[in-house]
Amino acid sequence: MKNIKSSKQQNLWFERLMGITAIVNLCLVLFDLSYVPWRDLYLRKLPQITQIYDPIKGIEPHRDTKNYLETVDALEEQVNQTGLQSPQAKGKLIQISRLSSEMIDSNPFAGVNKSGTLEKIKNRMRDRINNKNKSAKQSFATFWSQSYLSQNGWVQEINFFNDRIRPLIATNYYRQIEESGEFVDDFWIIDLPFVILFGVELLGRTFLLKRRRPDLSWFEALLWRWYDLFLLLPFWRLLRILPVLVRLDQAQLLDLQPVRKQIHQGIVANFAEELTEVVVVRVINQVQGSIQRGELTHWLSQQENLRPYIDINNVNEVEAIASLLVKTIVYQVLPEIQPAIVAILRHNIETVFHQVPVYRNLQNLPGVGQAQTQLSEQLATQITTNLYKTLVSAVEDPVGAKLTSKLVESFSQALGAQIKEKHVLSEIQSLLFDFLEEIKINYVQRLSQEDIDQIIEQTRQLRTKASVPVVVDKSTALTKRRQG
Repeated sequence: MKNIKSSKQQNLWFERLMGITAIVNLCLVLFDLSYVPWRDLYLRKLPQITQIYDPIKGIEPHRDTKNYLETVDALEEQVNQTGLQSPQAKGKLIQISRLSSEMIDSNPFAGVNKSGTLEKIKNRMRDRINNKNKSAKQSFATFWSQSYLSQNGWVQEINFFNDRIRPLIATNYYRQIEESGEFVDDFWIIDLPFVILFGVELLGRTFLLKRRRPDLSWFEALLWRWYDLFLLLPFWRLLRILPVLVRLDQAQLLDLQPVRKQIHQGIVANFAEELTEVVVVRVINQVQGSIQRGELTHWLSQQENLRPYIDINNVNEVEAIASLLVKTIVYQVLPEIQPAIVAILRHNIETVFHQVPVYRNLQNLPGVGQAQTQLSEQLATQITTNLYKTLVSAVEDPVGAKLTSKLVESFSQALGAQIKEKHVLSEIQSLLFDFLEEIKINYVQRLSQEDIDQIIEQTRQLRTKASVPVVVDKSTALTKRRQG
């Protein structure tokens, strides 16, 4: 027992280790998928990450925007050294103005689908110059002029550029393209160790399962954990969420029982409606086909059977059920309802008396009404008692039971023969066929639209009740056994 517990504990720790590894791999996949769309955020908040991960995605600074920002840096250094009004600073301003015009014309942001960033840069520059109606080129030319910078303050304006314009330009980049026409993406280098690990694990699990279940083929053993195959795919990596969730549930790090219940209920609810309709329609079609093939005639006439009837207990169940029902009615039901039968008979007898003209004349005599009531009561009781005794004697009399059985048999044979001879069966078959067709049209759709969720919940409750063990008090059981 200790060895079994130890083995289970080791398996659980292994499952947890592999589950945590799968989570790490999935986090890397999610980060990789989000890196390009969220690179601007990473660049502002965590620039160290972009320095490390840009080479993985083949990202490098764009030459035009990089040169633009370097030229602005050179201008700042020149102004610090010689002042804004110096010829050297003026030359730098002219160069930056020219680069601004070229940036607007060439749009270096378009290569990585960041044209919106350029539009944002142009709008901010127009707002700064307060010249919304003029072109962006004129706004940049005005901004990078000695007169504007001197009038509005060099420090204030260069701070505006560094705070509002430079971060937007810095987000632009160039991404290398492979010979296949796709962007460079070396994430597979990071993903490869995980793929190898999960591949070796899957092969090991397949080998162990094959040893425990020799009846399975290698392919069937491999598909036993089909969801782990998503961990090996170099594409559609987002599908790895499925095996990760399964592994976390197996490692008892996440309880997916409510989710599994809802998934199962959803699947059953989707298919139950169609399955209900298909099953019911198929049963009705089989009955209709049986009627069309004339099996109803064979059943009624009892002359031939399409299939031999198999008796498993040498008992005629129909006769046994009929006998049981008759005894139940005679010995248990009729004694309970005998007062009601007496009351009905007494009422009918009194009604007959009132319809006799002589009796109506005698009603005026004293004591006649009371005598009539007693007489009606006695007659009703006597009739009911005699009828009940007759039924009891008929049930208990073996000769009477045998005669009754022969009567039922003769009635069935005569009915079948008369139906067959008078050609009524064809009309009955036609009516039954149409009746079943109406059932399909009117009721099968209602069956298929029944509240599937309620049915599933009832089934789950029944299964829960069946799985709950019944606790028996040993002392009570012993006492009942001794009494028995």
